[in-house]
Amino acid sequence: MRTNRDRLVKIAVQGKIAYPVKRDTTHAVDGNGVPFALPGIGGITYNVKVGDCVSGWAADHVEPGVSLIVDEKDRSGPLNRGFNFYACVGNEAVVVSGDAKGGKGVVIGHHGGAEHVIVDFPQDVIEKLTFDDKVLIKGYGQGLELLDYPDVKVYNLDPDLLEKMGIEEKDGKLRVPVAAKVPGYLMGSGVGSPSTVTGDYDIMTLDRDTVKEFGLDKLRFGDFVAIMDHDNTYGRAWRKGAVTIGIVIHSDCRYAGHGPGVTTLMSSAKPIIEPVISEDANIGKILGIGKWREA
Repeated sequence: MRTNRDRLVKIAVQGKIAYPVKRDTTHAVDGNGVPFALPGIGGITYNVKVGDCVSGWAADHVEPGVSLIVDEKDRSGPLNRGFNFYACVGNEAVVVSGDAKGGKGVVIGHHGGAEHVIVDFPQDVIEKLTFDDKVLIKGYGQGLELLDYPDVKVYNLDPDLLEKMGIEEKDGKLRVPVAAKVPGYLMGSGVGSPSTVTGDYDIMTLDRDTVKEFGLDKLRFGDFVAIMDHDNTYGRAWRKGAVTIGIVIHSDCRYAGHGPGVTTLMSSAKPIIEPVISEDANIGKILGIGKWREA
């Protein structure tokens, strides 16, 4: 598959570990009207890994591994947006301070709203990290093009990871391995966003029967998924026949309209992308990170 990877620019960005936040001091209310008070976004998460199931945790929107940010006071500001934009899925992240200095990890996605960049690190590195530490990411991937498929737009994806995803070219189409196919009507929070180069959007999971019907109760952190009839080429929208490929980056959620978050990786408004179900379609399995570090 021909790309323009030799023309891409690699630029360093640097963030700090985002402190876990609580939106308010009261209980929240889930989609069934049940109050809850649970751990959520941010921080250093010791026991939630790429490869773990996104469902069943006593948590809401939990992010696996380590959550990074630049400016916690201005989450939607240009510094955080730049940090999220340049940090692509599959990029190398290096701890540049503290006892964990020199430890290396891998970017697995962006979480919109919080404006976090999520990184998988080995457990021995995670155990040494503190909130004073800084992490440098070699941002590489934005501007990536598939030269023979101009109608397929690629975002947020390291070209080295692209080459390892097992994508096959056949009859003018791209056969992309995915862990699941998500019906477009299940996409919720984040639909309508004009930006596909930062953030994510959620698979709604309130209707548990539908979730089980499509095997979405078995989704794992780091799974590649196909969102059917969704066009992310220039924003997140329904379009019949379009297909978007993304990566699952945060856990299931209790709020109505929310669920596991997906960072966009590639999309086409035309029926060029053909998703193929594969149990191996997970960044952890491909790169040997997350649960597969310990296997």
